[in-house]
Amino acid sequence: PKDHGTTAQPVQSDLQYGVSRKLADKICSYNRHFAENGGYFVSTTFEDAVLEAKGPITFYDSVSGKPLFVAPLNRTPDQFLAESESHGWPSFRDDEVIWENVRVIKGSGETVSVDGTHLGHNLPDRKGNRYCINLVCIAGKPV
Repeated sequence: PKDHGTTAQPVQSDLQYGVSRKLADKICSYNRHFAENGGYFVSTTFEDAVLEAKGPITFYDSVSGKPLFVAPLNRTPDQFLAESESHGWPSFRDDEVIWENVRVIKGSGETVSVDGTHLGHNLPDRKGNRYCINLVCIAGKPV
């Protein structure tokens, strides 16, 4: 066991995109199965951040601050957002995952950071692996 559920410490105090720190801590550190509500990210500044970026955005672990995903890659911001909106959570593809910091648990498809942060699940579709990730878990700032 770790000091704070599945992680060594709570989520960062100043998360990005206007996400709820209380919800982030519950989902990231004290959970293996549940998720933020589908579509939660549309109530945040996530979509604006993606559209205003001058290129791909790096998404950081809400607990450790390690980089986890870089998106969009090999697709437009509109395509990234459209896929995320159709599934209800930010949706990443294999080439957008920073594999040195992310693991997928065999059998369950649960996607976690190497530091124990619950991120979401791999829900493959006809295009390949699709990682449906809780925004509250990737709203950290780099450390």
